[in-house]
Amino acid sequence: MSILPFIPNLHFAATGVQQQPRPPPMATVPTYGLRRLNSGRPWMQNFRRSSILSSAIPAIQDSEESQFDSPKPKTQSYFPKRGQTLELVCESLAFKGKGLCKVADTGFVVLCDRALPGERFVGRVTRKKGNYAEVTKVETISPHWDIVDAPCEYASNCGGCKTQNLSYEAQVRAKEQQVQELVIHVGKFSDKDPEFSSIMKPIVPCDIQFHYRNKMEFSFATQKWLPRELLHEKEDGASGYALGLHAPGFFDKVLNVNKCLLQSEPANTVLAAIQECWRDPQFSLSPYNVHSHDGFLKHLVLRTGRDIKTGLPELMVNFVTSSYKPELLKPLVEKISAIPEVVSIVNNINTSVGSTSVGEQEYILHGKSAITEILRGLTFQISANSFFQTNTHQAEVLYKLIEDCAGLRGDGSEIVLDLFCGTGTIGLTLSRRVRHVYGYEVVAQAVSDARRNAKLNGICNATFVEGDLNKIGENFGKDFPKPDVVISDPNRPGMHMKLIKFLLKLKAPRIVYVSCNPATCARDLDYLCHGVAEQNIEGCYELKSLQPVDMFLTLHILSVFACWSFVDPCLLPSAKNGQAQPQKVALVGRRLRIKKGRLLLFWYNTIFEMSNGCMLLRTMAITLFL
Repeated sequence: MSILPFIPNLHFAATGVQQQPRPPPMATVPTYGLRRLNSGRPWMQNFRRSSILSSAIPAIQDSEESQFDSPKPKTQSYFPKRGQTLELVCESLAFKGKGLCKVADTGFVVLCDRALPGERFVGRVTRKKGNYAEVTKVETISPHWDIVDAPCEYASNCGGCKTQNLSYEAQVRAKEQQVQELVIHVGKFSDKDPEFSSIMKPIVPCDIQFHYRNKMEFSFATQKWLPRELLHEKEDGASGYALGLHAPGFFDKVLNVNKCLLQSEPANTVLAAIQECWRDPQFSLSPYNVHSHDGFLKHLVLRTGRDIKTGLPELMVNFVTSSYKPELLKPLVEKISAIPEVVSIVNNINTSVGSTSVGEQEYILHGKSAITEILRGLTFQISANSFFQTNTHQAEVLYKLIEDCAGLRGDGSEIVLDLFCGTGTIGLTLSRRVRHVYGYEVVAQAVSDARRNAKLNGICNATFVEGDLNKIGENFGKDFPKPDVVISDPNRPGMHMKLIKFLLKLKAPRIVYVSCNPATCARDLDYLCHGVAEQNIEGCYELKSLQPVDMFLTLHILSVFACWSFVDPCLLPSAKNGQAQPQKVALVGRRLRIKKGRLLLFWYNTIFEMSNGCMLLRTMAITLFL
């Protein structure tokens, strides 16, 4: 389905959406992958299960039962056995697009991959995790709501587009609801506030559902992955080699793909040409084996741009290999260089045992070292490892919304601070209406690309600096004047507390926050607007608008954009007055100790909060921010 860039907008104002009051111990508490900690301590005895809240695709149910008002009488626990079959109805979509179901008459939560809302099916229990289980769909009894025919032949097995058989309108509705729930439950904004409906904007859908990606990465493997019903077609030797996309949940299994509906038609032409010949024994090309760490071909990365003169597509082909052996690639280069759209063929060398496609060295095998793309009237050069918005068409929509959200006067007097600027695309598109743009980015190659793009477009009022925004010191901010607008576009973990403290101290009139992870965006919204009482940090911003934008056709990926304005802290009401103070818990290995304050648990993108009278703990790997 799609990504939503979540754009929270913050402004300098005295009123706004108030922080959602916390219920006595806790409102809906996420229990995805959690287990109860038994203890003789009385504060641990008020635990009970509630519905699952996942980080990117939550399924939250608010009810009176989710309140911890008083201890409940003990009931007999229900745990299905592994291998047991259950008849289930999918209620909603949870983390990574998995269907959330509940066993009848028990409320026991079950997750099923590729189950969609309204679908009645028979599932077999494959795994039990604490207070929920995972099942595999055995048989569909009745189809889900909003069913459509999946146009891709690989949709039922490929992990890229699990929900192609769910109508696009239904996917968009689900994403909009998920963003709203995260803002309420993680960001602690109340949907009862009369201004909330005007702040939470309707999602902006994407006009193009296929052939929209300008970059696709395919992997080579020594053996094609086949679904169970096709195992009899398994081939040995070179004919069994695979070039395609990873099977869901496997780093070492690749589904062979001859055509992908997400990439451009010229890119599919290149993919088909390579699939025709790379297995030929006379070429002596071997796929990389992730277990034995031998073999030559690792990845095939295809990037599509546009010729700035003709507007026609131009293609970059990037072979990622374990060593530099151009003579082995020569037959493939000769074949695909004959395709008119191919203007660049490069070879990235990656000697590490990891699966990354970023090379340590790069060699040009044919044509140019970069391709070009046009965005918001500017020309951008894109190299093999450059970051660029993957959906160019929707990036035009996104960047226009960011510009509108920034509220620029247009008189060339304002300063813009572009945090996590990447190759400078956002800052450069704003540079024509401001006095100066200061961009900060940790990746050296991206900073180099940003400077080159500024020069390419004749932009002289943009400065790009290499620096890690997670490690800023006391002197950060002294190299540029106080900005009128801050643009922050962090990666999925969101902003570090050091940067949040800097922004709260900076008190810039406006912040535009662009995020590909609504969970961490909602967390940062909470910090900037409501503060962090445990660290004596007061929030000083007011949420003005929150705009989801659908960017990608992949249901389990989400992004958001929000806008804030600065507000005098003395005008903000205290949401803590009269509330029970939560306890803080520190975890060392498997040992637990109690402290004052609050603990935030991060598992993947899910945020769990420990509150007074309730203790939940993820059973798998977690990171604690104390």
